[in-house]
Amino acid sequence: MSSTSQAVSFAVKVQPNASKTCAGGREGEFLKIRLAAPPVDGKANEALIEFVARRLSIAKSCVHIRSGVSSRRKVIQVEGCSKEKFLNFLTEFGS
Repeated sequence: MSSTSQAVSFAVKVQPNASKTCAGGREGEFLKIRLAAPPVDGKANEALIEFVARRLSIAKSCVHIRSGVSSRRKVIQVEGCSKEKFLNFLTEFGS
C-alpha cells in the first residue's frame, strides 16, 4: 500500500465467479476480493471498481485499476478517500 495526500494505492487479488461479492481476507501483501461477476468483457473489473467505491462511499470515477487489468492480481488507486474511510475499509479484510 502506498499513499499520497490525494490518492491511495493497494494490491488486490480477485477471485471472479465467486458465490457473492465480498472481502475475502488477506493473502500476503494482497487484499483478497471475491467477485460474483465472471472475468469476461471487463465485468469482473467493473464489479471490483463498484465494490471498492461502494465500501469507501466514493464515486466509481475515483477508483482506477493502475495495473493488472487482465490479471487476478491488480493494483488499485483510489482518489479523494479520507484516511479514516480507508482504514475502516481495511478492517473488512482482517489482520
